[in-house]
Amino acid sequence: MSLHIEVHGRGEIPVVILHGWAMHGGMMEPLCEALAERCLVHLVDLPGHGYSRDSTLPLEPSACAQAIAERTPPAIWIGWSLGGLVAMTAALEHPHHARGLGVICGTPKFSRDEDWPYGSDPKLVRQLADDLETGYHATLERFIALEAMGSPDPRAELRHLRSLMFTRGEPDLRVLQEGIRILETTDRRADLASLAVPSAWIAGHRDRLVPPPAMAWSAGQARGRYVEIAHAGHAPFFGYANDVAAALAPLLDSFA
Repeated sequence: MSLHIEVHGRGEIPVVILHGWAMHGGMMEPLCEALAERCLVHLVDLPGHGYSRDSTLPLEPSACAQAIAERTPPAIWIGWSLGGLVAMTAALEHPHHARGLGVICGTPKFSRDEDWPYGSDPKLVRQLADDLETGYHATLERFIALEAMGSPDPRAELRHLRSLMFTRGEPDLRVLQEGIRILETTDRRADLASLAVPSAWIAGHRDRLVPPPAMAWSAGQARGRYVEIAHAGHAPFFGYANDVAAALAPLLDSFA
């Protein structure tokens, strides 16, 4: 089965939007609506997620970027969390197709180590990997709880995330495991200086998964624009979709 890609909006600026690990494109609908007047949005369900659950394509960012580029017009690519890494890869490897990059709460390297103080605790990633083997649903529940942390109303956001998580079906365990390996091993920090397209890096000030300093550093390396949304957590398009759209506006203006 091929990737599921649906088109939203009434505008003229082509945009590709990518969701995060264990989620699906439907999660991004608030942002799609906020961009609808200006953009023609190509909303993707990544392999193994949502309506692309039966896709045999690997979740590996280069493979995803290539497959999506073959199915969409030249556009600005916007990715949230793990989707931000796929969008980043597209902008680095297919700059004639991904003509602008918007990263929402995403990072070129997820895990913290001695030379990367801005990452998440590597024990968190390893625990998610171990837990997937023993308790699939409980692991996803813990992950969305981490996503909700830092929002102005974590309990309400957790309920909202929980209500949306399986509306397009359950993600495939294979790609969930692939996603954990990608988070553990991918490092595109050194590549950002060679990014040839305009970029916007949008952080949630209260994000507990991707620290805002990681995104500020990335924006500096890529010579991009950094915006921090004051009261948002890891999913700023819930409750702050218009702020995210406003932060993306200069990037949209750059499309030609």
